Amino acid sequence: MKTEKCKLRWLAVVAGLVASLSLMAQQSQGEPDWMKDFTSRITLNGYAQAGWSYQNPNGKSQNSYNLKRTLLWAKARITDRWSFLFMHDFSSVVQEFYTDYRLTKGSEMTVRFGQFKHSYSMENPLSPTQLELIDVYSQAVLYLAGEGPDPLNGVNYGRDLGLEVYGDLANGVVHYELALMSGQGINRKDLNNDKDFIAKLELRPVEGLRVVASGYLGTGHAIGTAAWNPDVKVGDDYTRNRYSVGAEYKTQPYAGSKYKEARPASIRAEWLGGKDGEVGSRGGYVTTTLPLVDALDLVASAETYDRNTKVDGWDQTNVTLGLQYWYYKKCRLQLQYTRCLLGDRLGKDYDWLQAQVQVAF
Repeated sequence: MKTEKCKLRWLAVVAGLVASLSLMAQQSQGEPDWMKDFTSRITLNGYAQAGWSYQNPNGKSQNSYNLKRTLLWAKARITDRWSFLFMHDFSSVVQEFYTDYRLTKGSEMTVRFGQFKHSYSMENPLSPTQLELIDVYSQAVLYLAGEGPDPLNGVNYGRDLGLEVYGDLANGVVHYELALMSGQGINRKDLNNDKDFIAKLELRPVEGLRVVASGYLGTGHAIGTAAWNPDVKVGDDYTRNRYSVGAEYKTQPYAGSKYKEARPASIRAEWLGGKDGEVGSRGGYVTTTLPLVDALDLVASAETYDRNTKVDGWDQTNVTLGLQYWYYKKCRLQLQYTRCLLGDRLGKDYDWLQAQVQVAF
């Protein structure tokens, strides 16, 4: 009940903000230049993803409709160097709130402070509106980047509180990101005195190609337990380190909000690993998109993740094949079939059929 009241309160706030900005925009014709300048510095974006899913885990069929994400964010360009962003998911929780300040004349160095998507892995910083899979992230990214069900640290949507410095060097050939993060995830106070360090280095030797390495050194504070990591108990501080290496090639970049017009052929591959306490895990993925006809694309992916590399049976491999149709700018229809191959400790292999509609602006 409390959660529903909070959602209604945020809806009222955003509705009021949109109405106010709309009114100011209408009144700005004939009004002083400062009002036009103010409205031009505020941008609103959002998207929703909803669909249907069928699974038959352990031979039991189940299907359901779902509303996965309903995000709205506002970005304020305070000055040419200083900006602020606030993002809320109305089907979940507040996702991001941070401020950026560019220290250099160019893009060499910018400081970010607040709650935001951290830099570990190639997939984590990407928007679900761009990613190819309906389930969005590979298993390795879901667990190791905190995008999904990490029993030890909870679901944090790949976000955390902290301070980051990032920028582009050598005319954009080199991109770097360095961050000190809380490590406890979103909307939560840090439960230990250690801060987590995240570093990413991205090389762009030719147009369309990027080669990326990232690392994560930290100390977690367990708020839950994991069957594949029984030595870490609730309340324990434990080592939480990660690494990733990968590459991506796109025939052309997305042009702003015009995903439909761009529609590049692409391939992305990444290998990730980590250690929670004394238990190591690792996995990787290869995902490709090939334009077919009109606005129709073929999507294919293969990914695997082993939750405990020392004990057999905690691994899972997914193979996905699907189609997506871009019907307007960033809006698409998706249909995908996944065969899930499970280790003995996770259950029996099963089929997964998903359909989804994405509306974005």
